[in-house]
Amino acid sequence: MRLELGKPVVCEGNEVGKLADLVIDPVAKRVTHLVVKPEHGTGTSHLVPIELVERNEQPGIVLTCSGTELEALPPVEEFTYLRLGALSTDDPEWDVGVSDVLALPYYDSTGLTGPIDTVGDMGAVYDRVPKGEVELRRSSRVLASDGDYIGDVDGFLVDDTEHITHFVLERGHLWGRREVTVPIGAVASVETDAVTLSLSKDEIGALPAHRVHRW
Repeated sequence: MRLELGKPVVCEGNEVGKLADLVIDPVAKRVTHLVVKPEHGTGTSHLVPIELVERNEQPGIVLTCSGTELEALPPVEEFTYLRLGALSTDDPEWDVGVSDVLALPYYDSTGLTGPIDTVGDMGAVYDRVPKGEVELRRSSRVLASDGDYIGDVDGFLVDDTEHITHFVLERGHLWGRREVTVPIGAVASVETDAVTLSLSKDEIGALPAHRVHRW
């Protein structure tokens, strides 16, 4: 089954959103949850167990639950005010997944008195993921074995047990995008918002690739 980030998610015959992110057990290299984000970003994003995904040949991703059951699933996003570098949680059931800073503290930049104390805290939105698991999105970085940035995560191929067999790497500039299907054995580590490979940049360049066309 191919789980391509950004593809539509269907429930009871109706499109309910897009596949925004995937939550992964980094040790077992198994997909555990999908993050379903409503169309146009309005409404609540939900954490959907992979067991609720129907295996079929239809385009997009089909859920086996009802719309009511989908709405009852845990929300993903949390908003918090915090000091710079303090994004963490003490919750015994949840870890911090991908996060985005919404507003940075204000500093006096006149140079007359030097930096002053912040006015308020940093505003941030973060996703809650089950303890010990990590989250990847389409913009998650992919790094070669030497730490060089080589592209972004685009999707995953999973087997009948939801274990990842390959992940799809998208690389290149806007008008020359290429997809490379990378065996999971070439993945050295998976962290929230980042995948590091055991291959060098040249070895990745030698893998089969095909062009993609996206607006």
